[in-house]
Amino acid sequence: MKNNPKLNCDYQNLDTPFLLVDKPVLRNNLARLSKEIEGLGAELRPHFKTLKSLDAAPYLLPEKTSPVTVSTLKEAEALACEGYTNIIYAVGISGDKLPRVYQLLSMGVDLKVLLDSKEQALVLNQYSEDNRCAIPALIEIDCDGHRGGIDPNSAELLELAELLHGGSVQFKGVLTHAGESYRCFDETSLRAAAENEVKAAVNSANRLRAANIPVDIVSIGSTPTAHSYQSLHGITEVRAGVYGFFDLVMAGIGVCTFHDIAARVVTTVIGHNKEKGWVFIDAGWMALSSDRGTAEQPKDCGYGLLTDSTGSLLDNLQVTAVNQEHGIVNAVNGGSIDFDALPIGSRLQVLPNHACATASMHSHYHVFDKQNNSYEIWTRIQGW
Repeated sequence: MKNNPKLNCDYQNLDTPFLLVDKPVLRNNLARLSKEIEGLGAELRPHFKTLKSLDAAPYLLPEKTSPVTVSTLKEAEALACEGYTNIIYAVGISGDKLPRVYQLLSMGVDLKVLLDSKEQALVLNQYSEDNRCAIPALIEIDCDGHRGGIDPNSAELLELAELLHGGSVQFKGVLTHAGESYRCFDETSLRAAAENEVKAAVNSANRLRAANIPVDIVSIGSTPTAHSYQSLHGITEVRAGVYGFFDLVMAGIGVCTFHDIAARVVTTVIGHNKEKGWVFIDAGWMALSSDRGTAEQPKDCGYGLLTDSTGSLLDNLQVTAVNQEHGIVNAVNGGSIDFDALPIGSRLQVLPNHACATASMHSHYHVFDKQNNSYEIWTRIQGW
């Protein structure tokens, strides 16, 4: 549900906690990566898993045929109903999901699925044959040992590709995700991770082509590496998701600043414990999530850093603990809390550790554009 965009931008009347989105910052983030990837000669296939809102889709996807990545079939179905047709479902496929995949294909959606095992390939081939539909499929490549995928140098890659290419599906190509880039904290290591990701994907595609197996798609991506490529020769597309909102994890990696974080949770101070040096806020893990993604980074941000109502960072303050509906703010790094500066009833903003996790705790975004004096409510897609 989208409100009239010409409403009062003063959010003091909204009940807290709520998820605020700074629309100009979001649009700048989206434009930044699009320009970088296009400048390197590849296509950007944004990941919808962070925004998950049809109201946001036009800013992410300029055309109905624009490529998009999803993490759930619920996202794919919602996008398809809006007329978007070029989708990769970038989670390993299972047989129970195939009827929904078939339904989307029947609607004219070019939906590609992902797999990394012979068992999945056999199920996919059989389903395609039984239903007389050639389901498009990609093989997931493991470029850095982070999660799933096939070793790009293994015999298994050729065997699996031959099984798909010679079967009833449409074999489309290879896909990889540089998940270990989330452990990089300087430009040199980020560039090395990006180069390794490109090399693994391109070498995999070349091995398959040398075996006379066509490869149309060579897909790579993670937000850290997406902002770190020096060359995309041999790559057809780049995927990234959190770059629209950014978060403290991305700031800790070094691909954005605090000012680039477009989403934050607005909360109210609801109590003081001066003896313990605590300020209580009405945003617990139900509003912030319990994600501690910065815990292993050089700068641990607790459950989130805080700004005042204007967005100015409050030095040495963190949300250090969360209960279901309570957050506890404490001073860190030898600092102390000025309780008079944080009176009960005042409002703060919490920068999220992981934008995807924090956004998932909310059914709507409250989208503000102070440059144009506009306010909208964007509805999120929930479920699987």
